[in-house]
Amino acid sequence: MFYTIDILGTIAFAISGVLVAFNKRMDLFGVLIIAFVTAVGGGTLRDVLIGETPVSWMRDMTYTYVILASAIFAIIFRSKINYLRTSLFLFDTIGIGLYTLVGIEKGLNAGLNPIICIALGTMTASFGGVTRDILCNEIPVIFRKEIYATACILGGVIYFVLREFPIKDDFVFVIAGLVVIITRLLAVKFKIALPNIYRGDVDTD
Repeated sequence: MFYTIDILGTIAFAISGVLVAFNKRMDLFGVLIIAFVTAVGGGTLRDVLIGETPVSWMRDMTYTYVILASAIFAIIFRSKINYLRTSLFLFDTIGIGLYTLVGIEKGLNAGLNPIICIALGTMTASFGGVTRDILCNEIPVIFRKEIYATACILGGVIYFVLREFPIKDDFVFVIAGLVVIITRLLAVKFKIALPNIYRGDVDTD
């Protein structure tokens, strides 16, 4: 179940990377690089932080094959994706939901405190997108007022709460992942955002 979630998250983030690269009109090499960085950026940071080296995608070539296959699929069928912004948002949201759980599980396997596990899950879900946006000359979504990291944190809290009940691990994974995904979807749909700390115009003098 854990490995399947990791692969699904890789697919979702790789496709979201391809869509961003399309919007920036990058060449084939640029598209592949952005897809790869988006898919493995968060996992790489996570593995380095917990001292699990070489990082997972270097030890298991399945990740590389999955990223390449996902990128090729998105390139071939790009004409079928009519609404790039909607598709990008959807795949990015699915990706953060899946990767949050992967990061949390990795933290648990390393014997870390639940709070640190949630932070690790949030980093796993967010850092690939941050790197993607920086390379594409965009302000990362996590640094804007949209609900992004907050959804990951909420899903992580729900995950640990559910573990206290006699519920199968598979159901805990599914419910916590859906909490992340649904929270972000509802936040965007109803324009729910974190409070703006700026009360007026910023003085640039």
